[in-house]
Amino acid sequence: QVQLVESGGGLVQAGGSLRLSCAASGSIFSINAMGWYRQAPGKQRELVAAITSGGSTNYADSVKGRFTISRDNAKNTVYLQMNSLKPEDTAVYYCNAEGYGLGYPFGSWGQGTQVTVSS
Repeated sequence: QVQLVESGGGLVQAGGSLRLSCAASGSIFSINAMGWYRQAPGKQRELVAAITSGGSTNYADSVKGRFTISRDNAKNTVYLQMNSLKPEDTAVYYCNAEGYGLGYPFGSWGQGTQVTVSS
């Protein structure tokens, strides 16, 4: 079983910055993709950013140029640096990881961390 623990959410004013972290632990053989998703009240969960083990990244159009995803493979940790935050970035942010455990593939979600951007 693989667990993901997120940290770094909070309340920030528009234009401010936050950094989210997500650490994976458990029976991990390898992690392929790691990513961040978000879900605002009344909306579907959407991809914010993703990164492969080789460092290739993918961003939602709404965050390009403002958010940066990175990962530390040695620590099984993914980060999301969020700059120039807007009120519309307010949501619960979830970490996701996909890879292989000891003989089985896995896809795991974190518990979510609240990000609130005030205007």
